[in-house]
Amino acid sequence: MGLITPQQYRDSLNDGRIVYYKGEKVENVATHPNLGVCTDLMAIDYEMCEDPKYRDLAVMEDPETGKEISRYYHKPQNSDDLLKAHELIVKATELGDGYIPLAHDIGADALNAIEITANMMGNEEYMKRIADYRKVLQEQDLATCAAVTDVKGDRMLRPSDPAQAHPDFNVRVVEKTDEGIIVRGAKVHITGAAYCNDIIAIPCHAMTEADSDYAVAFAIPANTKGITQVCRPFTSHISSLEFPNTRPLRVHTDSLIIFDDVLVPWERVFLCGESKFAATMVYNFALMHRRTGCSYRIPLSEQFVGVAAAISEYNGITKAPHVKEKLIDLVIYLETLKSLSKTACYDFVMRGGVAVPNPIATNMAKYHFAHNYHDVVKIVEDLAGGLLVTAPTYKDYQLPELQPDIDKYLQGAKHISTENRLRMMDLIRRITTADLETICLHGEGSPMAERMTIFMEGGKVIKECQALVEEMAQVVRSK
Repeated sequence: MGLITPQQYRDSLNDGRIVYYKGEKVENVATHPNLGVCTDLMAIDYEMCEDPKYRDLAVMEDPETGKEISRYYHKPQNSDDLLKAHELIVKATELGDGYIPLAHDIGADALNAIEITANMMGNEEYMKRIADYRKVLQEQDLATCAAVTDVKGDRMLRPSDPAQAHPDFNVRVVEKTDEGIIVRGAKVHITGAAYCNDIIAIPCHAMTEADSDYAVAFAIPANTKGITQVCRPFTSHISSLEFPNTRPLRVHTDSLIIFDDVLVPWERVFLCGESKFAATMVYNFALMHRRTGCSYRIPLSEQFVGVAAAISEYNGITKAPHVKEKLIDLVIYLETLKSLSKTACYDFVMRGGVAVPNPIATNMAKYHFAHNYHDVVKIVEDLAGGLLVTAPTYKDYQLPELQPDIDKYLQGAKHISTENRLRMMDLIRRITTADLETICLHGEGSPMAERMTIFMEGGKVIKECQALVEEMAQVVRSK
């Protein structure tokens, strides 16, 4: 079938899947007044393939078949592949006003992590299955998500520890049949799952031999019997208290995915009991996913620079020395993220036959973004001032008896209208919400996870640097 249209993608979601939102079962996620907004955001990936401005970036020729495929589902082989994927994610997120569409990218991260693991295992059956599945994704242009995080239960206990309240906090294999495996458990924080075609599930941490039932990876359609999704509530439209804006509000939701004795056919099983390779799969997914995360954080960082500059002008404070210092800090924040993200692509390494971004540079980029995020928000909120939380609403502004006074008293710089100043305040409130704060801190792994990876990957660098200075100091180690 090849590439599909945005409408074909939307139509594919009316497949009987079980999704709940705000206590109600959703009949069709594509036409739901809230979830349809998320679907429209994901459809940007499909729109880019049809738009002449972005087609060369979003679509490529499969080296094996010569057919057109989504660039996301191409197996990266060099720095050019990684850079093109990086550029695609950045552009798609720009079109999503700071939100990544998610139709292919994170699912592709899981796909690549599974292939790396299968190749490192030398398991020919898994290698064939994942190669076949990649072809399915390329030929059917399916939207995928990565179901990684288990609900975990007591985090101080292993998944298999009998002290857990029950054994299903982590997704596990409860039975093997001639047809496939039967899995039970739950995944949480799974962005975009409610409006994806396939769910790609992998472990979320290292496993011991005792946890072998939990060392499982597979792909399954979202409408498979036994799968239920519960979506978190979210703001899907501009509030009536804000100034009207014809641009669509872009947003995603996350799912709690419940696997209630779900049958997964053997051809879609990519790990089943090989506990020592769970960590390999998790590690490589985290690396690919953090690369993706760094790419789609760039447009948001550009927004922070933009609103800081705009509100400084609107408040009439641009020439103040301390304001210039704050704007310099924001530019450093943005350009460091951009440089580290590209460096990770240029300085790639090969793992299991797949080109992956440089592990140290990737984790540095993600750590830089997350660790400094709150300082950046603080700068923006400081420049905006108290009016950010005390300004009258748009409904107040609409009243004929109030608008003249609001226009008179809430104007800042004389060349900027009060309405424009208040509109910018609306935007700043939207892009500095508590939801985004949590996502930016914990998405793709916490800052401590990045630090631990940097230390692990940097071990060789540390040893080389120590050897260098020991040679300079003519240190002689005793044998």
